[in-house]
Amino acid sequence: MATEKLPMLQEGYDMMLSELKALREERPRIVDAIEEARAHGDLSENAEYHAAKERQGQVEATIADLEDKLSRSQIIDPKTLSGDRIVFGATVTLLDDADKPVRYQIVGLAEADARRGRISYNSPLGRALIGRKVEEEIEVTVPSGDRFYVVEKIEFI
Repeated sequence: MATEKLPMLQEGYDMMLSELKALREERPRIVDAIEEARAHGDLSENAEYHAAKERQGQVEATIADLEDKLSRSQIIDPKTLSGDRIVFGATVTLLDDADKPVRYQIVGLAEADARRGRISYNSPLGRALIGRKVEEEIEVTVPSGDRFYVVEKIEFI
């Protein structure tokens, strides 16, 4: 497992913690399902047993992944940040090719949701934005092609 810190907002940390709690609560139900399926006899052709065992494997892998990410988390509060460069947590207003403003907040992987204006620091656009200043031009290659932006405003909200 990796050892580098994972930056995230408090919201992302809380979401991961909630998911971990729900998965831990599901564990006993999976064990019960396995025991019940085992009681039905022949395991080689027991679909319920195989489904329960598969779900158990998925849950355990997800729990391990979440525990790892939470242990490496570095919670960042954007309100405590300042400066003239784009960093993790910053909310950025960009002008696209048609001078139409678009607004994004740079967040962690767990919080990313482009429809809500939240992009991962690790996404193509997120990587292109980090370290940039107001009025800098940015070219980024995304699945739909090359995009060009100008940084209009950087906020820490």
